[in-house]
Amino acid sequence: MPEHLPRPLIALPQRYAATTSALRYAAVVTARALADAVVRAGGEPFMMHPGPPDEAAERLARCAGLLLPGGGDLAPWRYARGADTHRSVYDVDDAQDAFDLALARCALERGVPTLAVCRGMQVVNVALGGTLRQDMGGPESEHRHKVHPVRVSPGSAVARALGAGKAEASCYHHQCVDGLGQGLVASGWAEDGTVEAVELVGAKRWFAGVQWHPEDTAGVDEAQQGLFAGLVRAAEGFAGCA
Repeated sequence: MPEHLPRPLIALPQRYAATTSALRYAAVVTARALADAVVRAGGEPFMMHPGPPDEAAERLARCAGLLLPGGGDLAPWRYARGADTHRSVYDVDDAQDAFDLALARCALERGVPTLAVCRGMQVVNVALGGTLRQDMGGPESEHRHKVHPVRVSPGSAVARALGAGKAEASCYHHQCVDGLGQGLVASGWAEDGTVEAVELVGAKRWFAGVQWHPEDTAGVDEAQQGLFAGLVRAAEGFAGCA
């Protein structure tokens, strides 16, 4: 990015944490790897404190992009048809859910460039009326602490950002997309058929959703860093049109 241009602000909603090693109280936190990846791509991470969902649109308006990060599970009652809660669902926070969903809906409506990662992709899916498989079947079937190959659709936003039709994905999830939300199409799959990437048909601007954690390896893997570069490039254009 040219030095004379300001870094576009990328909204990065923080996560609630009950404890941290360096603080005496509960905290709001951001994964350093996510923030580092945005900075490397030329963006400025805007650490957005979760707040009232009816203020999400106003607060997002100052930003040129949105990075929806991973985190705990979404409450199943928020799915379009609702659902009983599976015993494996963990770290549900209603305030976090409400804020993330409000950000996602606002970004999609306005066409704010968006990269949705892991829980973030699930948030977008639920925001658009989709559902999640609450548990993938236990330790033998879930994608926790796993690196596995992902195949992506040629020409998709994810493939263009990666610069390849496949990737080695660092995953940490026990849930996955079940029914796709309105306008979403699958564009990446694990070998077991799990949807690992989604596209938004007719998106106003750049959008990519990935079920894996590209930030885990973005510091050493240009393909994974490419997802953050794609977000920031789109944010530069969005800021230029403001």
